[in-house]
Amino acid sequence: MSAVNDTKFKAFLLTGIPGQEDIHPWISIPFCLMYVISIVGNSVILFIIKTDPSLHEPMYIFLSMLAITDLGISIVTIPTTLGIFWFNSREISLDACFAQLFFIHSLQCIESSMLLLMAFDRFLAIRDPLRYASILTLPRIAKMGLVFVLRGVAIILPLPLLLKRFRYCRANVLSHSYCVHQDVMKMACSDISINSIYGLFTTLLTVGLDSLVIFLSYVMILKTVLSIASTAEYVRALNTCVSHLCAVLLFYTPMIGLSVIHRFGKGSPPLLQILLGYIYLLVPPLMNPIVYSVKSKHLRARIIRVFIK
Repeated sequence: MSAVNDTKFKAFLLTGIPGQEDIHPWISIPFCLMYVISIVGNSVILFIIKTDPSLHEPMYIFLSMLAITDLGISIVTIPTTLGIFWFNSREISLDACFAQLFFIHSLQCIESSMLLLMAFDRFLAIRDPLRYASILTLPRIAKMGLVFVLRGVAIILPLPLLLKRFRYCRANVLSHSYCVHQDVMKMACSDISINSIYGLFTTLLTVGLDSLVIFLSYVMILKTVLSIASTAEYVRALNTCVSHLCAVLLFYTPMIGLSVIHRFGKGSPPLLQILLGYIYLLVPPLMNPIVYSVKSKHLRARIIRVFIK
């Protein structure tokens, strides 16, 4: 394998929506709105949680971690996506592409970890409410968050380093308006077996493991809730999990769908792959603050109070 300087291509070409180049400026309007709502929504949640001492509880601290991750994902993908729709700026250098895919995948890994911690938070709050606050102390939450951030960075860091060693001499047009590992890997004319195996390993170790533990957490939550005698009590207990369940479905469904298409869906329509790619990165940061603001009365009341003032 030769170094990047010896490759035929010095840059990749990103893709907006093929066949719709003439109306890209119009298509950019909903994308702009989604980015603005994502950034403003997550920033408002962070501001409210930071400034209101009554929200300094484990559930809201985990929510603030999720909001920071969603902000990072939006900020990382904004430049290339809007660059295509506004200025038809499709070219991205190899190093910039590798950097973008590192941040996208590491932030996705961290978001998966945050959803896992939030599932643990809900399980503990329902299973052992008396010891809930004493177990999830602020130092312990900070340590758990730091461990999962380091896990995401350590697992994803080898991906761009491995990609940097490849020769890229095939068609250099990527399938999305941003760089992801599965897409860039296919552009190499070197042996990509190591990347393919390691990519599958990282998926199983992060998203696969996290989703399994979240599923087991909800099995335990359901078992605990069903043992509650009062119908009103277990409905109230389950209602506290609705926001988290929505966030889990919004995150994992498009991610798993896109991974399956990249690996096994060679005959799938390109438009389906592109649409899933946008849903994969745009919808969770957009919907998470909306879902939590609607379902959490405490948080919603604080947001309304701020805007009324």
